Amino acid sequence: MKCLGVNKLREEFLNFFEKKGHKRFNSFSLIPQDDNSLLLINSGMAPLKKYFLGQKKCEGNKVTDCQKCIRTPDIDRVGITSRHGTFFEMLGNFSFGDYFKTEAIAWAWEFATKVIEIPISKIYVTVYESDDETYNIWLKDIGVAPDHIKRLGKEDNFWEIGTGPCGPCSELYYDRGEKYGCGKPDCGPGCDCDRYVEFWNLVFSQYISDGKGNYEEMEHKNIDTGMGLERLACIVQGVDNLFEIDTVKKILQEVCTLTHKKYNENKQDDISIRVITDHIRSSVFLISDKVVPSNEGRGYVLRRLLRRAMRHGRKLGVSDLFLYKLCDVVINENRAAYPELEDNAQQIKNIIKNEEEKFLVTINQGLSLLGNMLKELKQKHEKILPGELIFKLYDTFGFPVEIIEEVAAESNVTLDKDKFENLMKNQKQMARNARKKLGDLGWDEETETMLESCPASEFVGYSNLEVQTEITWLGKNGLQCNEVKQGELCQLVLAKTPFYATSGGQVNDIGVVLAEGSELGILNNQKYDGGKIIATAKVTCGSFKVGQKVLAKVDMQKRKATCKNHSACHILQKALQEVLGEHVKQAGSYVDAARLRFDFSHFKALSSEELLAVEAKVNEIIFAELPVNIAEMNIEEAKKTGAMALFDEKYGENVRVCCIGDYSKEFCGGTHIANTAQINMFKIVSEGSVSAGVRRIEAITGENVFNRTLEIDETINKLKEGLKVKTSAELEPRILNLIEEVKTLKTEISNFKLKTFDSMADNLLKNVKPINNISLISAVLNDVKSDELRIICDILRAKQENILAVLVGQNTSNSIAVAAGKVAVEAGLAAGTIIKELCQKLGGSGGGKKEMAMGSISNVVGLSDAAQEVVQNNLR
Repeated sequence: MKCLGVNKLREEFLNFFEKKGHKRFNSFSLIPQDDNSLLLINSGMAPLKKYFLGQKKCEGNKVTDCQKCIRTPDIDRVGITSRHGTFFEMLGNFSFGDYFKTEAIAWAWEFATKVIEIPISKIYVTVYESDDETYNIWLKDIGVAPDHIKRLGKEDNFWEIGTGPCGPCSELYYDRGEKYGCGKPDCGPGCDCDRYVEFWNLVFSQYISDGKGNYEEMEHKNIDTGMGLERLACIVQGVDNLFEIDTVKKILQEVCTLTHKKYNENKQDDISIRVITDHIRSSVFLISDKVVPSNEGRGYVLRRLLRRAMRHGRKLGVSDLFLYKLCDVVINENRAAYPELEDNAQQIKNIIKNEEEKFLVTINQGLSLLGNMLKELKQKHEKILPGELIFKLYDTFGFPVEIIEEVAAESNVTLDKDKFENLMKNQKQMARNARKKLGDLGWDEETETMLESCPASEFVGYSNLEVQTEITWLGKNGLQCNEVKQGELCQLVLAKTPFYATSGGQVNDIGVVLAEGSELGILNNQKYDGGKIIATAKVTCGSFKVGQKVLAKVDMQKRKATCKNHSACHILQKALQEVLGEHVKQAGSYVDAARLRFDFSHFKALSSEELLAVEAKVNEIIFAELPVNIAEMNIEEAKKTGAMALFDEKYGENVRVCCIGDYSKEFCGGTHIANTAQINMFKIVSEGSVSAGVRRIEAITGENVFNRTLEIDETINKLKEGLKVKTSAELEPRILNLIEEVKTLKTEISNFKLKTFDSMADNLLKNVKPINNISLISAVLNDVKSDELRIICDILRAKQENILAVLVGQNTSNSIAVAAGKVAVEAGLAAGTIIKELCQKLGGSGGGKKEMAMGSISNVVGLSDAAQEVVQNNLR
């Protein structure tokens, strides 16, 4: 058997299938494209769904690739065992209706036995129990011995997820030898012991499942195979786990060097070393694919990986920044297959270093806050950390829940995770609801097929804003048509169009299409594959027909203003690189007639001095009256000029390069002014964070700068009048004085409220109802809010340990709070249970923990009787 390194093994596989007529795909990004069902790519076939479903085509219908994958469900097991990892590469060969079982099996056998030379005696195969066709191919065509073929049931050898394509599979196993076995007579492929390792899965997609046990034969059958590169490397290199294969072992060795630890000397140290090794590997690839740390979605996955690795660094005695120093070894070991790692090296290191710096502050601040919380719990003789406090530590201070739990356990305190998870769920739902989803012309999946009937259109709007042309296609209400009339919303295609279609961050042109006695207004313009440019428009008068000659005119004023902002965007990027450093890369942009927005990689907020320097540099270039030249050239020639390009952007063979004097040079398909002087002036209006490691600048140019100056002057005059000052210089001290006055008043109000609530609590305690040794209070309080109810309950619990308080704040929602003191809890009275029973009786809902619960009810009549009954029923 050949002992091949990971990089050599990957190439052997891809070269083999290229020779078999497969098109080699580069690995897709770890961020799923046009697939909301996945957070991150977690399998080899995940990015190829559209090919399997026939929504995308590829030449030859045969593909091979090595796909980067991330899986984190078992993240807590990573490090504890040497089997688990979060990042892996999946080798695959795929057929979309081309070849099927015979070829897939023959090629798998050829690669395994001829190319990497695994001994035939070491290979076992499994087939689906009723798949005689596959069994006979292995037995008769390939010549595998019968005792090396095993039939397994649906759970092991039938691939199916809900509805859709599915089918039997056949797996190849490697026999590691008797010493790894369990010794059972029936030990073989599929056994839970370590002897037989599955290394290649061949899935034969030949059915469509309705999810109810019914299967229909597919007309065009598919092949989907997957083989874990790291697992295969373990086999050919003769090692036990992924941390011992050549590329990963070098990362592990560097971890040991930086932490001054030796592997295989201390069990706990080994766990931490493996965690860091795995997590830095995953993090480097995630950041290279434009994932940045955040508190939600894939950004949260990355943040958790990094912070878990940092925490284990602390367990190894590392108190300084160290993770970013591991990036080079990860990049060096993988750059041959993934050259983008080297291109993004500085950004990857900066993001990780920035996250480490923030985490050092977080962990010190968090430990201090958590220590105070645990001290208060101890004073109250409580053993559960409230969910609200966990949420505060996590959401406000970024303190990881895993560390909270670990530290709390040292004080024999558990976490109210239910409440915390509910708060997290609510926060995430709010974030999801706030997202805006981008769309095209409003075509649904059925009407989208009409695009096939749309002819291509020639864009002439770089040089012509007004053109005689012809309508070649019309559509309305999701259907193709031949005529549209006054008042109708429609889609149209022009043989030649001057209207720029939304692309590259620049919004589409608007304008009019004219014919004798007829006019329509262009509202939107979208670009599709095959040179198709479809405009959305409304007929303002007359009518239009397919084949009609028309005059198309772009709104010149809006186009000019948009051009100013687009050219200013290019100057801004270069200015940011000069002021902040070459690590600045474009992460997104938006340009219209009113403003420009530029997102870029940077790791902290810009200081006022930096913003002024950037603004001054952009205006310097504007005032220099530099020419703006556009050249179209072959992409390879363009790259040689040093022009900047977006890493994620897909370019054709020919590209447009925008040169602003000798100052800026970028790939760009947008529209621009002819000279920087036409921008007139540039003004930054805001700078802020988009996500960790990405900043955003919004700015205006030209006439919009003048208009903003007028608005600011008007605002200043209104402030002077309202605050009764004569000059602008007097405004700042006057406003600062007002702020201090407001702070003082708020403090006084807060103190007054606390005294009021304390007095209310004393009055309530005068009217307790004794039940055994419990003091029951039930009361309706007028115009008391839910947060105020909670404060009163806390005061009552502090004043009397045997209290069980049921308080209702009578207002529009009738908030209800139940509080149980320490003695009441020990007597079996859990506030969360009591509030649920009360809500059943009084109509409403609520919940919480043993000490405190909140909710709302619809009926306050009979509160006292209901409270007494529920308390008596729950007493031990």
